[in-house]
Amino acid sequence: MPSDLWRRATGVVSMLWREVAKFGTVGAAAFVIDSLVFWWMMTGPLEGSNVKAKIVAGVVATMFSWVANRYWTFRDKRSTNKVRELVMFLLMNAIGLGIQAGCVFIAQYLMGITDPTGLFIAGNVVGLFFGTMFRYFAYRFWVFREELDEEPGFANDIAVITGQIPVLHDHAEHAPGVVHRHRPHPEDDAR
Repeated sequence: MPSDLWRRATGVVSMLWREVAKFGTVGAAAFVIDSLVFWWMMTGPLEGSNVKAKIVAGVVATMFSWVANRYWTFRDKRSTNKVRELVMFLLMNAIGLGIQAGCVFIAQYLMGITDPTGLFIAGNVVGLFFGTMFRYFAYRFWVFREELDEEPGFANDIAVITGQIPVLHDHAEHAPGVVHRHRPHPEDDAR
């Protein structure tokens, strides 16, 4: 079982490494923008309103991320429906931002952390890690999916990740070349 999980993980990494590298570069730049704006807002205009400061910083970084991911990371996989793509992007980023702001909330109100450095770590280290993991998979499989599903090299991404192996059936009732998910035959249980 662990070797199967390792095989799946290495398959996903080898399939996505260029895209992940671009996403990481955009993310690093967005991190710098987010961090600078968060620190500035938390110690300046929104001092004492740390959750709001995190939200403002997240919105600024999100706008940068939208432009960079649309026109660089996923430029070959953009949807023709820009409105749907933008709405999905903003929705997924709102969830990611909620994850980050939630980490600041937990740190401040549940753990009693009040110093700016501790809150910064909660929002821009812990929160950013979980928010970034969510965002990548959300962009990859929900936001920039329309064109992606049509590319032969990426057609079975979900099957690779979930471990479902598509198989070809050569039954007469199926068209040649159609990929079907393997389901155990009822007679297999009787054997």
